[in-house]
Amino acid sequence: MRMRPTLVWTPAEDWPAGTTDLAPVVDALDTGGVLVLSGAGISTESGIPDYRGEGGSLSRHTPMTYQEFTSSAQARRRYWARSHLGWRTFGRAHPNAGHRAVVAFGRHGLLTGVITQNVDGLHQAAGSTDAVELHGGLTRVVCLSCGTFSPRAELAARLEEANAGFDPVAAAINPDGDADLTDEQVRDFQVLPCTRCGGILKPDVVFFGENVPPARVERCRTLVAEATSLLVLGSSLTVMSGLRFVRQAAEAGKPVLIVNRDPTRGDRHAVARVALPLGPALTSVAARLDIRVD
Repeated sequence: MRMRPTLVWTPAEDWPAGTTDLAPVVDALDTGGVLVLSGAGISTESGIPDYRGEGGSLSRHTPMTYQEFTSSAQARRRYWARSHLGWRTFGRAHPNAGHRAVVAFGRHGLLTGVITQNVDGLHQAAGSTDAVELHGGLTRVVCLSCGTFSPRAELAARLEEANAGFDPVAAAINPDGDADLTDEQVRDFQVLPCTRCGGILKPDVVFFGENVPPARVERCRTLVAEATSLLVLGSSLTVMSGLRFVRQAAEAGKPVLIVNRDPTRGDRHAVARVALPLGPALTSVAARLDIRVD
């Protein structure tokens, strides 16, 4: 499954309107068998911006593509300099009420699984140990030559040593961990190779234009097939890699519920879209189900 660089989606004039009624979400969770599909919107309350919401990073920033990263040493320098700075911010981010509510629902046996489009690791930090990272995770690095995986923290320490004094001020931090820096700010940044073979290192995330591993896609398809309903949290569903699971659920007659402030590309397939902030909304749902959110 290839991540297409679909950056903009505009709803039609007759697109379904959102609601503030949480009853359909409460009913679905009370029934059980719910599969969660989350996007960048669930992490905004942790200080990580989303892509397409109000003030989203796509208004000023185009994510790196796989083709650009692999073909240009300068692109890799720019990426690693910006990502290295962004990693410091990601390392300080903590799960918010939305992540903790998902953990609470799972602890009470209401969920069959969690699929996240995010690369920030906050679901796992909150306690969702079995969350499927559809687009990978920033906590790991992979060598494109020998395939060796290594901890991002290990590379971060090496980059700190090789780039002593690198501490530019970023205009903003983006959902993929990339900080907005100028070419002048990254000009002298030293990129490091794989310690095993000297190959090119890449974060273990799926860039735009890259394929999601087929085994991961099939695992997600199986989770959708086994679920009673699909609950989308904080995703515009602009990218097909997430939207296809919504379509799969709808085609199988499974209710799709979406909690997202703005319209999404999957609204026509949904029973309802709840246009409320995720943290308060999911905390309210938990309260109605008499579930404590830690």
